[in-house]
Amino acid sequence: MSMVKITNLTKKFGKFTALDRVNLEVNSGEIFGFIGPNGAGKSTTIRVLLGILKATDGSVKIFEKDAWDDAVEIHKRVAYVPGDVNLWPNLTGGEVIDLFVKLRGTNNKSRREELINRFDLDPTKKCRTYSKGNRQKVALIAAFSSDADLYILDEPTSGLDPLMEQVFQECVMDIKKQGKSVLLSSHILSEVEKLCDKVAIIREGSIIETGTLNELRHLTRTQILVETKQKITSLEKVKGVHEVEGTDQGLLFQVDTNELDNVMKHISSFGILKLESAPPTLETLFMRHYEGKATSVDSGVGGAN
Repeated sequence: MSMVKITNLTKKFGKFTALDRVNLEVNSGEIFGFIGPNGAGKSTTIRVLLGILKATDGSVKIFEKDAWDDAVEIHKRVAYVPGDVNLWPNLTGGEVIDLFVKLRGTNNKSRREELINRFDLDPTKKCRTYSKGNRQKVALIAAFSSDADLYILDEPTSGLDPLMEQVFQECVMDIKKQGKSVLLSSHILSEVEKLCDKVAIIREGSIIETGTLNELRHLTRTQILVETKQKITSLEKVKGVHEVEGTDQGLLFQVDTNELDNVMKHISSFGILKLESAPPTLETLFMRHYEGKATSVDSGVGGAN
């Protein structure tokens, strides 16, 4: 079942096109990674999904309801965490969490206490005393304490230390086991790679690739380190080979994944003593898409992130 379906979404601010015919679909029980640099259009897309901004053109549906017309009904089943959380300064963290949980109509106190402990939050302190990381924890605890069907997380680990990032990842996997769906907007590629079933890459307001990690990896290269009995010759001329360099351990180079078989046949004739391969990472994929291209959009409009 489709939880989120965006079809040809276009959003304009005056003459500036922040989103240009964006298509994206998140299915039930799926963790969907939405990646791109600051200014690419991630947050603008999420604001349209939440009914904060109205689409200029296209269709945006959550639970098969219109994101703008049916926003109130949709919000009853959605938990949202922004990348920069603002809280009421005179309330304690615990009071804010309780307020959000009550607004959602859920009252699972044991879950609330478990999450407060896991995120190592002092809920008795006033929100004005919290660091950015602690404000982020309050929003995450409130979201994960609720019984939502869809979690929209926009740069949710901003300000968290690595230990808390690990706790966050565990919580996301917990809700996935319950059959919930997650739209995770992030520029932390390792986070997306660990968690997500599918990924969409957005650049300058347009989706440039979407699919599972395995489907996307055909676009990138595998890194090979090889040591041979005889010196390898003519490697640079073999189709699909890139960035060959000699190291103390042998030859280091990159191979287009679809040319791997031919490259292995070439180097095996020199007598392989040692061979190490590293699978392409999302980071490699991401950087290849952005090589030589602008990595941000200077829109002059706030919220085109």
